[in-house]
Formats: sequence, structure tokens, C-alpha cells
Amino acid sequence: MPMLLVFLLTFTVFGAVFLAVNLLIGWLVRPNRPNPEKLAIYECAEEPIGTAYVQFDLRFYVVALLFVIFDVEMAFLYPWAVVFGSCYQIGNDAVPLPQQQAAVLRLSGPGTPVVVPEAEAAATFAWYAFLELLVFFGILLVGFAYLWRRGDLEWVRSTAAQPSKSTRQISEQSLHPIREHDHATVA
Repeated sequence: MPMLLVFLLTFTVFGAVFLAVNLLIGWLVRPNRPNPEKLAIYECAEEPIGTAYVQFDLRFYVVALLFVIFDVEMAFLYPWAVVFGSCYQIGNDAVPLPQQQAAVLRLSGPGTPVVVPEAEAAATFAWYAFLELLVFFGILLVGFAYLWRRGDLEWVRSTAAQPSKSTRQISEQSLHPIREHDHATVA
């Protein structure tokens, strides 16, 4: 059996045993004294009003998706920063050779021979990585500007900015003025 599989199985077994032991100790130690107040339904320490089958406001989902998008962006930025910094160190002639070799080792990983590439090639790759980041940020900023323009980033939308029903009726009437011959007068 490969060693990686042994490590994964060992990790899984120890994790499951740790979880089961903690749940069992908690079940044995905690008191079980139900009373009507503990069994009452509440949400965020407030008495519930109405049915539980109410649709949530979409703004909650938009905020959650924005968090996930920008959280994933940060996860992508760290490897990019390592590659950009390493390529910059390799491409910079002022950096001593041992630091350049350490930068090559960060990029290639352990166990591979450390061969420092030409400074020009590393500098070109660093600029390519920088342009790649600009494209990545550009795509994110287009999405962010779209959400901002739609007003999805405003938690409480202003009702003053939205036309009222009477304003819409007046504007529709101004588009179609009443003509005298449209209304026949009764004599």
C-alpha cells in the first residue's frame, strides 16, 4: 500500500475517533433538563412572528456571494504573489545567487535540480504574471461595478430614488396627451 494512502487512512481514522470521543463526552457530561422555556422556538433571541416559511431577502444571498467571490480572490492572490516575487528575485541581477537559487526552489519544489534561468526570461515571466493579475482584477472589477451600478451593494435602497406610482402615472400621461377628439362630449 502506498505511503500516501496509509497517511490518509490514518488521518481519517484519527479524525473520526476524535470526533466520536468528543461527542460522547459531551453527551455524558451535559445536563439534560428540558423545560418549556428551553424548548420554545426562537430566532436570534427574538420571538418568532408568523410562519417559518418566509422567503429571505435576496440581499443576504448577494452579500454571501460577494464574500465568497472576494475570499476566493484572496486565495488566488497568494500563489500569484509567490510566483511574482520569486520571478522578480530571479530576474534581478542585484540579488545574490543563493537567494536566486532559493527563489527557483520555491517555484520548482523540492527534489528538482536548482538551475537558475536567465535573468531576462525570469523578468519576462514576472511581467507576464503581473499582466495576468491585472486581467484577473479587471474581470473582478467589471463584476463589482455591475453590482454597484445595479444597487446590490446598498443594504437599504432609497425609496426616493425609485419613482412612485403617481409619478409613473403622470409620466405615462405626459407621453400620451389627451386629445380633444378622443373624448366625445355628450350633449
